[in-house]
Amino acid sequence: MDFLKDLDSFSTQSSQIDKELFTRFDVKRGLRNANGSGVLVGLTNIGDVVGYEKDGDKVIPCHGQLFYRGINVYDIVKGFQNDRRHGFDETVYLLLSGKLPNSEELASMTSYLASLRDLPSYFTKNMLLSLRGKNIMNMLARSVLVMYTLDDKAEDQSHLNIVKQSLDLIAKIPVVTAYSYFGMRHSFQRKSLIIRHPEPSLSTAENFLYMLKGEKYSKLEADILDLNLVLHAEHGGGNNSSFTTRVVSSSGTDTYSAIAAALGSLKGFLHGGANLQVMEMMKDIKKNVKDWNDKQEIADYLLKILRGKAGDGSGKIYGIGHAIYTLSDPRAILLKEKARELAEEKGKQDEFKLYENIEELAPEVFAKFKGGGDVKVISPNVDFYSGFVYRCIDIPKELYTPIFALSRMAGWCAHRLEEVTFSSKRIIRPAYKNVYGRADYENLDERE
Repeated sequence: MDFLKDLDSFSTQSSQIDKELFTRFDVKRGLRNANGSGVLVGLTNIGDVVGYEKDGDKVIPCHGQLFYRGINVYDIVKGFQNDRRHGFDETVYLLLSGKLPNSEELASMTSYLASLRDLPSYFTKNMLLSLRGKNIMNMLARSVLVMYTLDDKAEDQSHLNIVKQSLDLIAKIPVVTAYSYFGMRHSFQRKSLIIRHPEPSLSTAENFLYMLKGEKYSKLEADILDLNLVLHAEHGGGNNSSFTTRVVSSSGTDTYSAIAAALGSLKGFLHGGANLQVMEMMKDIKKNVKDWNDKQEIADYLLKILRGKAGDGSGKIYGIGHAIYTLSDPRAILLKEKARELAEEKGKQDEFKLYENIEELAPEVFAKFKGGGDVKVISPNVDFYSGFVYRCIDIPKELYTPIFALSRMAGWCAHRLEEVTFSSKRIIRPAYKNVYGRADYENLDERE
């Protein structure tokens, strides 16, 4: 054990870098410019995330907008909601093809995805029910890599073949997710093992709820899960997991390796696990704030959270603020509309009001925490309400991030197709400047 402790100590020391060097060499830490905007590293036709305007080096906040293939996601959502249908299949078609499907194309897409959902029985038995894991995200990554071995054309990087692989992954991952959850639950929580085969007549959202809960779900629950899938399907090429997909794809590797890498990225709590942090924070707030309608009591507790004296001690109000969106997150606005309906259906209006109060008070609390002055421009992001929605639907917290993954699979596949089809046809290779200095080699018998 002394060996490991010493190695750990040496490794820690050798990993330290003087922060002043980042400024001296103008390092774009986290691929961010000094004003917080992302470093421009590529071009894309797929998603566009708008949260501010630029006037020289000055960043001017504006209301957020999200575009899929140039179409405002707000218009996409209102379009299928007005038609009283689900929109995920349409969104998948749009992201992969670059155009909205007509009625015949949408029917073909829905039928094709439904035909791919069933998993081979040996895959379910051996990979999901026998070789169980404690984290579903890892089980998804492992399952994706195993799917490579089942694909006779796994290394075929023709455009048509990658399209086929993409649709197969988009169709199967929701089923893999549901089965992985029940396998994990059976093994580690000692609960009943339940396996339901996907129903071809159901939408992606309905199928997932059916596999999870049987027929015990409402139309509103299915509608709001479908909305969540649409809102999480794509978010530009710069988010960590989509960029990971592009980086790995640029090396010339196969689809399954690229998607497994994206899943590893999304698992991180700074990316896909944010709504879990919101839920833990809200659990703490509900426990410690006696009157959920007392704005002063709520504000006082939020200030304690920012000071690191409440919550998890991180000093963060989770679900408030976004790297790009400033005045508003369009996904949060759309989700909040349905969350209000769901709160009424489930009798959770008081809890929903608490969320609204926190949303209202957060900017003022941030300003007070920073020492007064102008109220900071800050708004809730999509994670703020998604956890509340999932809890109302009785979706276990172990599935929050995997649901994000089965939705973002569409965006990842679209970015992989764009990367291998066009892009720069060059491997993505940013530079790191070595600041360690030089050292002389010492013979073994001369070392301390």
